[in-house]
Amino acid sequence: MSFLSVYRDDHPVQPYKVLNHGEDIAATLAKIGVRFERWQAEAPIAPGASQDEVLAAYQAQIERLRAEGGYVSVDVVSLNDRHPQKDQLRAKFLDEHTHGEDEVRFFVAGRGLFSLHVGGEVYAVLCERNDLISVPAGTPHWFDMGEHPHFVCIRLFNNPEGWVAQFTGDPISHRFPELED
Repeated sequence: MSFLSVYRDDHPVQPYKVLNHGEDIAATLAKIGVRFERWQAEAPIAPGASQDEVLAAYQAQIERLRAEGGYVSVDVVSLNDRHPQKDQLRAKFLDEHTHGEDEVRFFVAGRGLFSLHVGGEVYAVLCERNDLISVPAGTPHWFDMGEHPHFVCIRLFNNPEGWVAQFTGDPISHRFPELED
């Protein structure tokens, strides 16, 4: 089940708000400019489906988002526990960073924890199957795929070359809970 835990950035031990209803999560994140939606596939998706099959199942939602956000490219990324660089990939995105463009992810399968550092608070969003999150360009955040990653995500880009992590150097991410497998 997806959830949102909101912490003061100086109090990582206990969130002061925990939400698990999609509408409540979306409304709370909208206040900081983050988009959260739930999508349903227009066609069944079999395990191991190709990128084209996955994109076809969500074509209407993808086209709507592309038109609204000016996204020029779309792809599918998949990672599981057998990936030889899973530990390095996890470590890379566990540090707080920003991007020069929106980070748009739709979880076709699996899960991941996005933690957003905005206005003296940390918004930890557990995204699971059918969740879309769009983190605006310049928003400090980190992402945890867990020790045993499993996810398939649709990614949308304004400029794939611009999607490079710019690390803030703030060690805040190491003080907050990680994704538990």
